[in-house]
Amino acid sequence: VQLQASGGGLVQAGGSLRLSCAASGRSVSSYFMGWFRQAPGKEREFVAGVSSSGTTSYADSVKGRFTISRGSAKNSVYLQMNGLKPEDTAVYYCNGYQPGPGNYWGQGTLVTVSS
Repeated sequence: VQLQASGGGLVQAGGSLRLSCAASGRSVSSYFMGWFRQAPGKEREFVAGVSSSGTTSYADSVKGRFTISRGSAKNSVYLQMNGLKPEDTAVYYCNGYQPGPGNYWGQGTLVTVSS
């Protein structure tokens, strides 16, 4: 599975961005798909995830502001980020996981939120 993340950029505080993750090589419809982020000097952390059945989960820091969703073809996943804050600045990584096939990471896309 190859994951290609895109959509990062520079935005002012309070603004919005939509990240996209396109999967290729294998269907990820049965995978748990997630977004993680890593800020400078910090460890990578979970942001949001969506199960194969559509159940979503979020880190407390982004609840009510971010929304994760799957594309209609189930081989893509999106992260709609609203109300961005400077502390959301990080490299965002797409992740796909299924027991057995494994754990896959995209290359990351940089989100910078200016105050």
